[in-house]
Amino acid sequence: MHGETAARDRSSLFWALQGIRGITSPPALILTTAFVGFAALCRDAGLTWVEASFMTATVWALPAKIVLVGAITAGASLPATALAVALSSLRMMPMVVALMPVIKGPKTRTGTLLFLSHFVAITGWIFAMERIETVPRDKRTVFFGAFAVTLTTINTVLVALVFNLMGQLPALATGALAFLTPVYFLTSLFGTAREASGRIALFTGMAALPPAHWFIPGFELLVAGIAGGTVAYMAGRIIEGRRLA
Repeated sequence: MHGETAARDRSSLFWALQGIRGITSPPALILTTAFVGFAALCRDAGLTWVEASFMTATVWALPAKIVLVGAITAGASLPATALAVALSSLRMMPMVVALMPVIKGPKTRTGTLLFLSHFVAITGWIFAMERIETVPRDKRTVFFGAFAVTLTTINTVLVALVFNLMGQLPALATGALAFLTPVYFLTSLFGTAREASGRIALFTGMAALPPAHWFIPGFELLVAGIAGGTVAYMAGRIIEGRRLA
């Protein structure tokens, strides 16, 4: 009780600094490392450092940026590129829907939430969901905003520096660096899942992906997600039922 009272009494500046300190957390460090690979990818694709930095600041999801670079390299039309990037970011919608009510304070403006929703991606979502319960509700937007804006700024500057200072990375190294973020996301989801169905879904979804790609290419993620999630939900209900019996 005393700890909760002390947390409520702390200033917005304190919680902003706590959010900024989050850039040293494992999710943030892994994302920063992945952006080294993204800078190399942009350089190999023939983009300028200004374009790479602008993408880092405005398209805040690494897979969407990789899709954008691929579309530019392939010479795709603007509407097709925009559609591909938008579809790759649809997975962020459930994260936004889950996180925004959690960080909304009694006096939080809608415009503030719309601004902060721009920064909701795998890293920000994991960081916030793991720590936000310890932050007073009226300080949560300050906490998350300080973390998100700081991380975005650092990665934007990092991409500009790495782009201009480093030599070319092997394609395997570039891909490995970019792959760090989804690997961390996968392991974090398993570790933070509160129900058995959540853990099972990770495995059933991955198991369903190869056959879904074989039978329905182009829709494999959707099909694997629905099929794997359904199986995981049913298995979770059975397991929970046995525990309660």
